[in-house]
Amino acid sequence: MRIVTLTEQSKRELQDILAKRSTDSFRKQEDAVAEIIKNVRANGDSAVFDYTARFDGVEITKDTIEVTKEEIEQAYREIDPELLKVIRDAIKNIRDYHMLQKRSSWFDTKDGIFLGQRILPIAKVGVYVPGGKAVLSSSVLMNVIPAKVAGVNEIIMVTPPQKSGGLNPTSVVAAVEAGVDRILKVGGAQAIAALAYGTESIPKVDKIVGPGNIYVALAKKAVYGSVGIDSIAGPSEILVLADETANPRYVAADLLSQAEHDELASAILVTTSKELAEKVSVWVDNFTKKLSRQAVIEKSLENYGYIFVAESMKQAIDTANDIASEHLEILTKNPFDTMTYIKNAGAIFLGEYSSEPLGDYFAGPDHILPTNGTARFFSPLNVDDFVKKSSVISYSREALQPVWKEITTFAEAEGLTAHANSIAVRFENKED
Repeated sequence: MRIVTLTEQSKRELQDILAKRSTDSFRKQEDAVAEIIKNVRANGDSAVFDYTARFDGVEITKDTIEVTKEEIEQAYREIDPELLKVIRDAIKNIRDYHMLQKRSSWFDTKDGIFLGQRILPIAKVGVYVPGGKAVLSSSVLMNVIPAKVAGVNEIIMVTPPQKSGGLNPTSVVAAVEAGVDRILKVGGAQAIAALAYGTESIPKVDKIVGPGNIYVALAKKAVYGSVGIDSIAGPSEILVLADETANPRYVAADLLSQAEHDELASAILVTTSKELAEKVSVWVDNFTKKLSRQAVIEKSLENYGYIFVAESMKQAIDTANDIASEHLEILTKNPFDTMTYIKNAGAIFLGEYSSEPLGDYFAGPDHILPTNGTARFFSPLNVDDFVKKSSVISYSREALQPVWKEITTFAEAEGLTAHANSIAVRFENKED
């Protein structure tokens, strides 16, 4: 990996490089996605089936698009029993964590005034699960379980079919275990369009969640407003913040855990130790030669792999906050103390035994995280993403009496006399 001295200029150059991965940089693909959405809206199933044949090489029909009971039973026969146990253990951890996020409606009454907030689950949610370069069954759990905890009534999962026409059995089992109601064999922008507007075989949903490739991300961006979305997911990324006490083997392994996702993934180390930087670079090379996705890793590191050597921990921390990485590992002498200075990160991993894959699969917090610097204002997928809130307001006449003139004054100042009249009419005479 390239080793660079950390300066304001080198940091800005990195931020510019990372920004090129955002959806704003894919105008050609944006036009293609717009055409797909238009076609699916106009032609429904027919367009979805045509695109699936063209992009996935699979012929599906209204009779084969949905995973059947028999296919589910076959998936359970094929899955390794030990893996099934791991999935169930992970589900418990994820559910327990998200149960702590759940909130209830609240109401407050005082002197004839009744105010509150009513919290209700979204009725129908579409979950997108990637199925291209890597089949991410863990994403099934991370998308579905917070929705179930929130009380969503119906969850529709879409994921691209394999060349055989079926789905990965692990993904099917994970979906059933997590509580998905329907599993559909369709992916890409056409799946997002179908969920947003509905077709003969795919129901229209209220919200779409889950990461995907650039076409999926652009499609979610395009349909936002017709349906809700969680976020515009970008390529995976990790930033390791380390001092001289960090284990270089661990750091190298953790950087590669994200670089293997795809060629656009970023892996960045910011350290105060030149010696650590050099050792990590050597270990990265050693590990890469032995890993199954070597070609992907090498391309990712060539484009978005950096080791920055900082003058001080403050400079390193400031850089971590400016980059606002999806995953942030803190491998310092006192990681809990260092964490108190972190303002922007999707998920924070503390200490040498809390590597990023722990969060991907098992610990409990959601691994659907803000990317491309959006951790400055976005949060991980959570229970709140699957509920809607309504304000509740009730005033008695006695409560409105002392303030009604203040309200009409405010309305008239805005030139909204009908607003003012709506209040004043209630106090025009004693009978009223």
